[in-house]
Amino acid sequence: MAFARGKIILLGEHSVVYGHPAIASAIDRGVEASARVAERDRLVIEPWGQTVELPESDELDETASPIARAFAVALANRPANRPRIQVDCRVDLPSGAGLGCSASLGVAVIDAIDALLESTRTREALADAAFAWEQVFHGNPSGVDNTVAALGGIVCFRRGQPLETVRPKRPLPMVVAFSGESSSTKETVASVARQRDRRPAEVDALFEAIASLANNGRLAIEAGDLVGLGKLFDANHMLLSSLMLSTESLERLCGAARDAGALGAKLTGGGGGGSMIALVEDREASLPVLESLRREGVEPFFVEAGT
Repeated sequence: MAFARGKIILLGEHSVVYGHPAIASAIDRGVEASARVAERDRLVIEPWGQTVELPESDELDETASPIARAFAVALANRPANRPRIQVDCRVDLPSGAGLGCSASLGVAVIDAIDALLESTRTREALADAAFAWEQVFHGNPSGVDNTVAALGGIVCFRRGQPLETVRPKRPLPMVVAFSGESSSTKETVASVARQRDRRPAEVDALFEAIASLANNGRLAIEAGDLVGLGKLFDANHMLLSSLMLSTESLERLCGAARDAGALGAKLTGGGGGGSMIALVEDREASLPVLESLRREGVEPFFVEAGT
């Protein structure tokens, strides 16, 4: 059984696409997958009730769904004499929530196929293989999601540079909530790119500011400074909002979390919907935040990043 974790981005969304650092953390929810020999190449995803079958010829036409094209990518460059393969998946993440669902699915699927075919690769190579899967869904992804899904932990990611492990002095207690609004990273990345084309100096200055927050956030995490980290969350959210990446729902949820005692709150991931995260002092301090968010009509959950 293969397992890949979901993720939250703590600091650095969107600027990471342009070479700046981002701090991301795996969470203990994700995707389980297993592969077996079958009569057709087939991907079964529960609890979505979705089944994808690839044609015998392995050639997809332009009408093929993104998930079918991604599955074909996962099966590409395999031995010519390989058997037909069915991969069964169990997803424990909401789709389009900014929690790395597609990357987690890709890592789990590729890892399960590797296990069936007795193909050995490092977790770093697995992350690289899942990047092509992510490109099907997101066009120009940063590479954060597939890397964290494969490797876990808290990392500092900078595109094109070696991954750096961030070692927290203490676990980071968080409340995570999906706003109920699906988000397309591909669309929000394209939106930010258009804004940068229109006003490059202003947007690049925002990216520099976000990068500074990420660098300071790493220091706060390593020092165990949750109060300082919470302030960085709030500042990062404000800058992302100025890029029109927040929504009314995300603003309401972040405000409710702060009013209930969260040390800081922000959107996580691509924005334009998706999820928010709220930093709290400990599990006990998460209880009023969880209750406050439930009153807003969402189903939040508690995680400890860095454990």
